[in-house]
Amino acid sequence: MAETRNLFTADMQASTPEITLGLTRAGVTGVQKAIRIRHEGREKTFAAEISCTVDLDPGQKGVHMSRFPELFGEAIDTVVIGEAFLVETLAEHIARHIVERQHALRAEVRIEAQYPLERRTPVSDLPTQEIAKLIGIAAASPETVKRVVGVEAWGINACPCAQGLVRDAATDRLIEAGFAEGDVSRILDLVPLATHNQRGKGTLLVGTNSDINAEHLVGIVEESMSSPIYELMKRPDELFVVEHAHLQPRFVEDSVRFALKAVLDQYPALGDHDFVFSRQVNLETIHRHDVLAERSGTVGELREELAGNIAASHSELAGWLSAF
Repeated sequence: MAETRNLFTADMQASTPEITLGLTRAGVTGVQKAIRIRHEGREKTFAAEISCTVDLDPGQKGVHMSRFPELFGEAIDTVVIGEAFLVETLAEHIARHIVERQHALRAEVRIEAQYPLERRTPVSDLPTQEIAKLIGIAAASPETVKRVVGVEAWGINACPCAQGLVRDAATDRLIEAGFAEGDVSRILDLVPLATHNQRGKGTLLVGTNSDINAEHLVGIVEESMSSPIYELMKRPDELFVVEHAHLQPRFVEDSVRFALKAVLDQYPALGDHDFVFSRQVNLETIHRHDVLAERSGTVGELREELAGNIAASHSELAGWLSAF
């Protein structure tokens, strides 16, 4: 009986596994925590979901899974929360904490927090609150760390293809009704044309040690779509959103490209080895499926391609995070 007790009180995780293969990731995911952020002179509490994994050595049976939530709490309680606190800073703090306490060669942490944004509606100027997702990712080794700041935000896209079909059909009808071709073109240029709309979810990640304002990234994501959307709107605001979207139709692929170009334009100090990822998912209205597009790469790869040199390959986030 004593031998059985000793078996279970021993550090089983540190023992040698039956099959000595290293694991790329082992850890916990979906841990719910409240994090505190000081913003605009007030401390606010946000709901966050934290995931953390470590590289597992071939000679180690497992990681101490039950200790992860405890370490999260310690890191959240000890981090210095100030006006400039960023969610990626907390991810870095936790990753360094895990490496030290778990004696890991590498730890990776991802935090996703629901973040309220105070906005004004475009015409009626009413205050409204929009919720964006803040994303902080950090990969740490005993010597160094890499950080990613990101956001997920919503907007609306108007389909250019269907709008082109509507324009062609409207042209034929107006000409048949006796309008001159020149007048038809002027009319159709002035009037927003019908098309099907897609509510779009954009994700934007920037991997860098430079300071990046997450709220600015939300603006980039929203502006990459045909129009921003608002939780609270009066009729003049609805008219603005609908007209704005239909005067600026965009494919899902367009949104990804606009977001990437905006990051490079607005943050010219980013280094060639920094990383950018953009993903757009549009929820279809005339199909049962949804559509998506994404692109990842180092800043150098994107700059080269914009200069006319097609990249042979696109760097991926996992590879960028693991390349210390």
